[in-house]
Amino acid sequence: MSDPGSSPRLGQVVRISKGREAGQYAIIIEVVEGRSVLLADGDKRKFDKPKRKNIQHIEVSEYVSPEVRNSLLETGRVTNGKLRYALSKFINENLIDLKKGDQLDGER
Repeated sequence: MSDPGSSPRLGQVVRISKGREAGQYAIIIEVVEGRSVLLADGDKRKFDKPKRKNIQHIEVSEYVSPEVRNSLLETGRVTNGKLRYALSKFINENLIDLKKGDQLDGER
């Protein structure tokens, strides 16, 4: 699911591995100075107040949301609804092996 050598790209889905939001999924909305990225999920982290994360503290997936990427490239913005939709689509398509009782966001 993660490739340590790959560089983060706009619209890419990541899993947060360190910090208070560990285990949650988010989407890269901006790459900052090569070592950090800005993440948003459209729910707890809105586009207007993204979370800045070190790239060593995230697990990058291969999936890039075309809707989010195109919106960011065309207008420089993306709606929170589009972020939520892209994350739910990724989770439904790629994480079907979860068992009953497992949680996606790491919260109890």
